[in-house]
Amino acid sequence: MATAKNIAIDGPVASGKTSVGLSLADRLGYLFLDTGVMYRAAAWAAVEAGLDIDDEQAVSDLTAKIKIEIMKPSAADGRSNDIFVDGQDVTWEIRKDYVNNNVSQISTYKQVRKVLTEQQRLFGQRGSVVMVGRDIGTVVLPDADLKVFLIASVEERARRRYNEDKQRKGSADYQQILDNMIQRDKTDSSRAVAPLVAAKDAVEIVTDGKSKDEVVEEIYQLALKKG
Repeated sequence: MATAKNIAIDGPVASGKTSVGLSLADRLGYLFLDTGVMYRAAAWAAVEAGLDIDDEQAVSDLTAKIKIEIMKPSAADGRSNDIFVDGQDVTWEIRKDYVNNNVSQISTYKQVRKVLTEQQRLFGQRGSVVMVGRDIGTVVLPDADLKVFLIASVEERARRRYNEDKQRKGSADYQQILDNMIQRDKTDSSRAVAPLVAAKDAVEIVTDGKSKDEVVEEIYQLALKKG
């Protein structure tokens, strides 16, 4: 049965993009690609190279030189992809704190975004991909067969992140998570380069009160109609 060849899913932090995208890609047999991992890979490479993260030109130059490969997961150990930088497996390295502490900054660099956006478009052109992020439908894949924008209240998203952190770390501070998320939303929606905004032709889906499976089914049916 024909389906949309490339699917763009955008939305604010903790709106369910990753979990929904993963399940949808698995159901379709597509590659799942969270574009955020490419910025993490670039941040990892910059730190490993001993670069000053504040040196925008040096970080941008390095990003243009490295080769980032993203493939379907080779192990059922919680990974969503296998991620390589210049042939080195960095799947778990890019999740470490020293990457977390630097990825937001380098993602604001215009040349870094330009280089990685071009690479992301190549993945989209291959087809059979579910790509998630904050500017997929507007910037990365403006011609995607199907564009979806997930919406959830900031309180709902903060609760989700609180439950995730509590389960993973054993403790969490809901108010701190909520405050950080409000600030993150403000930053993402007001940034000069690729702000968070729904594409004009995106299907907006409110996820409050819906299970992951319900949202996946809704997008799956939309994908079938786009085939």
